[in-house]
Amino acid sequence: MASAKVKAIERKAADMRPALCGAIAITQNPSVQTGDALQGSPPEPWINPCSPGEQFYVCGLHGPLEIGHMALKRMDNVGIVVDDLEETIDFFRELGLELEGRATIEGEWAGRVTGLGDQRVEIAMMRTPDGHSRLELSRFLTPPVVEDHRNAPVNALGYLRAIFTVDDIDYTLERLRKRGAQLAGEVVRYKDVYRLCYIRGPGGLLIGLAQELG
Repeated sequence: MASAKVKAIERKAADMRPALCGAIAITQNPSVQTGDALQGSPPEPWINPCSPGEQFYVCGLHGPLEIGHMALKRMDNVGIVVDDLEETIDFFRELGLELEGRATIEGEWAGRVTGLGDQRVEIAMMRTPDGHSRLELSRFLTPPVVEDHRNAPVNALGYLRAIFTVDDIDYTLERLRKRGAQLAGEVVRYKDVYRLCYIRGPGGLLIGLAQELG
């Protein structure tokens, strides 16, 4: 293999090393058996970025694949499906998030990830000012939306909400009300730690606000 290919493969293999229990071997032969590492399981493939479409395989030398040993890096983003992308972008901009980018995701490959088959989705990635958290807003063009959970109560199964820490909850509410936001309940003080509330945004979207005290 060319030097560039070897380096790319070695980098990928190094990332996988914790899951492979130590030393690793790299091969283009999907049926290779290295020691007793595979124990009836197929080797782990990936597409080599140096040669699109070319597959390589990695397998451990000193034990079976143990997926439980793989380290979590971070939570990348939280996704919300919306019916009006522009309105929702404006709402979260008013809250203080920044628009990181927009794209249309389509094709069979995307449907293989979601299980929806062929799909076409407009997305916008919003980023918090500290750069550590992201919100992915999605508007499905194909296939159409089939269920609507926006008005479900907080104790509904599968309920999901994002909560944002703000400097001044009253000032934030005043700004967001101009974008149609409404309190879901009340602004409540929790000891000397937080002031908290839930609000309904565009299309009934539910989010939480928190103001740290002290």
